[in-house]
Amino acid sequence: MTPMFAEVTGSLHVGLAALGSAIGVSLIGMKAAEATGRNPGAAGQIRNIAIILAALAEGITFFAIYLTK
Repeated sequence: MTPMFAEVTGSLHVGLAALGSAIGVSLIGMKAAEATGRNPGAAGQIRNIAIILAALAEGITFFAIYLTK
């Protein structure tokens, strides 16, 4: 029973990190769309910043996966 519990808890933080990064990426996309709507002239700069921030948010999941190994 104990090894099975360790396996479940070992994967739990990866799932929570993936959920958190998915929420973060969706908030980044929402605010980028809002900012582009307010200032269409800055759409290129907003898109570039949003892509960088989304990649950083997704990196949290990779750290969590790395910590399980």
